[in-house]
Amino acid sequence: MEQDHGKVRSAYAQSYEVMRDMILNGHLKQGIKLTEEKLATELGVSRTPIREAIRKLEQEGLIVNKRVVKLTETDLRNTFELRMLLEGYAARSAATFLSTVELDKLKHCVQIGREGSKDEIMEANREFHEIIMQASNNARMIDLFDQMQSVIYLFRQKVVLHDRPFLIEEHARICEAIQAHDGDTAEKLMKEHLQADLDFCLHLIR
Repeated sequence: MEQDHGKVRSAYAQSYEVMRDMILNGHLKQGIKLTEEKLATELGVSRTPIREAIRKLEQEGLIVNKRVVKLTETDLRNTFELRMLLEGYAARSAATFLSTVELDKLKHCVQIGREGSKDEIMEANREFHEIIMQASNNARMIDLFDQMQSVIYLFRQKVVLHDRPFLIEEHARICEAIQAHDGDTAEKLMKEHLQADLDFCLHLIR
């Protein structure tokens, strides 16, 4: 019985990861209705792990009412307003608490942003924001931020793949403010950075 339960959990984890990636890479288009039976056949599992995977993806905001989320202007604004609150506070905290090791990692993310491939820049962008968020030392805020990661990824694709101007320069200035232990400036720059991301994404979807 315990072994069967483990197999179900494994099937659920695999189904979740595959379905999440199918949404993030555009294989499952925004707005498409999901059918448990069809997905179970495609992934070679029963409907139970598919149902559990859909439930988790709903919690992450990638599925709404059994449909792949179709991101609207309201979704964009709501997500970025929350990010500004969370990450603005985190940037201020980072200016006080970020260790030398983490600061070096932050600088490396900026360097990759200038020199890396698109995939490397995507990863460096994710790590940059994650390092700063961790510096908030607030477990609840970090959990909330983590729950948003899949939706944030969809927006990050737009700003990186469409070469948003000044993206990496803004990261560099945030890093400099953190290194100077200037919390006011770090928070201000982070909020301005995310506002620029929002404006750019809004321009793309209109």
